Amino acid sequence: MCTAITYQTHDFYFGRNLDYEFSYGESVAVTPRRYPFSFTNGKKCTSHAAFIGMAHVENEFPLYYDAVNEYGLGMAGLNFPNNAHYFAPEQVKSGEQAVAAFEFIPYILCTCRTLTEARALLSQVRLVNLPFSPKLPPSPLHYLLADKTGCLAIEPVKEGLMVYENPVGVLTNNPPFPMQLVNLANYSSLSRKDPVPRFADGFAPTLYSRGMGGIGLPGDVSSMSRFVRAAFVRMNSVSGDSENESVHQFFHILGAVEQVRGECELADGKFEITIYSSCCNADKGIYYYTTYEDRSIRACDMHASELDGTVLCRMAEL
Repeated sequence: MCTAITYQTHDFYFGRNLDYEFSYGESVAVTPRRYPFSFTNGKKCTSHAAFIGMAHVENEFPLYYDAVNEYGLGMAGLNFPNNAHYFAPEQVKSGEQAVAAFEFIPYILCTCRTLTEARALLSQVRLVNLPFSPKLPPSPLHYLLADKTGCLAIEPVKEGLMVYENPVGVLTNNPPFPMQLVNLANYSSLSRKDPVPRFADGFAPTLYSRGMGGIGLPGDVSSMSRFVRAAFVRMNSVSGDSENESVHQFFHILGAVEQVRGECELADGKFEITIYSSCCNADKGIYYYTTYEDRSIRACDMHASELDGTVLCRMAEL
């Protein structure tokens, strides 16, 4: 399970927690402008936007978990089990563009410079159930897509590709995004300020602690609770505009919903943990990350690689 967020100070930031019980062997990878993509719908792309992000690289193909292109458009895929639906290729209608889930992030980031361009492209896309390989079947995902102008939640379901405006800049996992937004109404009384006593007319209990305006904010790691907590922390966040303040604040927001080994037990004695957290300055193309074992913030600047090249650049291995 995962949490992705956006954040705006002087620059625009995009990133996520990847929560899972094991790693596939991730790399911070830069796809240069002339890396050749041959998409499953037959479209070939040999000149496109460069982008940086976290990927599992298989046969020199970047299977991105999250990435940001050089124009500041960011996209992340998050687990969406039992709800994600991909169509068979023969179900693609005339005028639609069939896109496999494993190539959806590069397909969008190669083609679009802005969220406005992405909205137009998404109206033509139908995600199909083609695997990357026999050992890597399609993962059930939904997506956060954003730039400094706005944010979208994208969900492939049986009704088609649903695209929602996302006013809170957060995405977790199930249930579907509209239900996550409706659930926020249950927390309308939360505040970062001291609560106004409403217990009974003529009676005002004495507050015994700071932070009591947030009583009721969920603290468990379920996806709906993480959505509420991440939205509350992000939307009430206050930081300076410097890079140092912005990046550290971003990781503090993600820290509010990170998973610690031992609090979410799975089968066979395994535990879900936050394998890595990322924060990309989308304006500057700098990808910051931490791992579960190493909390120091490391940075990879996409402009330090050969952006006009044809070869995928792995800037760091987790």
